[in-house]
Amino acid sequence: MKILMLGWEFPPYISGGLGTACYGLTKALDQLGTEVAFVLPRPVPKTDVSHLRLISPHQDDPIGGGLYHEDFKHLRVHAVNVGLYPYGKPETPVAPVGQIKGQVNSGMSYSAEPAGLTNVQFKHPTAVSTHCPPSGGDNYVGDLYAQTDRYSELACHISRQMSFDVIHAHDWMTYPAGISVTSASRRPLVIHVHSTEFDRSGKHVNQWVYGIERMGMNRADHIIAVSDYTKRIRVDRYGVAANKVSVVYNGVEQVTNEVASRVFNYERDEKVVLFLGRITMQKGPEYFMAAAKKVLGRMENVKFIVAGSGDMFYRMIEYSASLGIGHKVLFTGFLRGIDVDRAFAMADLYVMPSVSEPFGISPLEAMIRKVPVIISKQSGVSELAKHALKVDFWDIDEMANKIISVLRHSPLRKCLSRNGFREARQISWKDSAEACNRIYVQVRNHAA
Repeated sequence: MKILMLGWEFPPYISGGLGTACYGLTKALDQLGTEVAFVLPRPVPKTDVSHLRLISPHQDDPIGGGLYHEDFKHLRVHAVNVGLYPYGKPETPVAPVGQIKGQVNSGMSYSAEPAGLTNVQFKHPTAVSTHCPPSGGDNYVGDLYAQTDRYSELACHISRQMSFDVIHAHDWMTYPAGISVTSASRRPLVIHVHSTEFDRSGKHVNQWVYGIERMGMNRADHIIAVSDYTKRIRVDRYGVAANKVSVVYNGVEQVTNEVASRVFNYERDEKVVLFLGRITMQKGPEYFMAAAKKVLGRMENVKFIVAGSGDMFYRMIEYSASLGIGHKVLFTGFLRGIDVDRAFAMADLYVMPSVSEPFGISPLEAMIRKVPVIISKQSGVSELAKHALKVDFWDIDEMANKIISVLRHSPLRKCLSRNGFREARQISWKDSAEACNRIYVQVRNHAA
């Protein structure tokens, strides 16, 4: 089985859960023997790598630009010069967590640039017309019109030089490219929905983005949703037939012996509660802050770490100050690699108060590191995680009560830690990859 995979995020470039999901799924597919050509919409400098080391093309590489990973047998990455940064450009971490001594760091890890062209037409008639300019919110930055068009063109160019069985497109920015390639190649298209415009923007959706999402779902041969929660949105909001959508849960990267053996020594007499994710409306950071205020009204020896960046970064710093808890909240900026491990190592509790979360990999990453978690009921991962405390994102009183219960009661904390770890050990990317392979076979045979 040969897959042409289209995605806008992949290590070393990670600004959220999509990059983590693409890496985990692709690695598992590789181990199953599935050949994947991944079209990555940005050049990959060899000096800017995290845990994924890309090396130069083989001399006999028939397609220019193919990069290989020494630990993958069947993966080739085609890095094309396109700047698809919907939420801003990921940058280096603001400060290692272990070096934070109590000062609020106001460094922003995303750069928001003014939008460029407003009426760029896709050159492929099978893609999408963008007469309608975007509307609603500050969720997107940069010239996404022209860049999405350019990615579509380059993906088509690459596809003409290779053979493949199925096209697999991750999230809305790759849907036009997927539609163009499937039209030219007559190969089936599978789209993977990790998030929707209703998750990101609530009721005030960007009509241009919504139009691309709906078009992609209509043109796809099959749709993969990361949870039943996400599948219901597909059916209810986009008019997709339920039998066209399969739920494939995300997995979690199992902690290696090297990671497990790392020791981070922190001398502190305070409990630590961690928020790790994009600081944007979808992730509910304001509810986390409001709950923190209530916790600190009943417990003094608690600090809150907010790890991540996004359009609400500065607003949350100001909000924490207005609540009078700024000295108890540490803002780290965007973290990656070993700094993520440091953050989890410091945490007595991880909280994900998302307003609308299609899945949510970070709670599983906490559980696999034996950190107890509280997650919102409005998340896909809540369907899977049985040994996590759950709360409505808007119920800050209950959120605060649960935080206090975990911090004060050692038996509860140990029970969640132990059972959560055991549960996360059973959630693998291999299961996700096998489910995807079955879908590939299904759509390929149907198209034959």
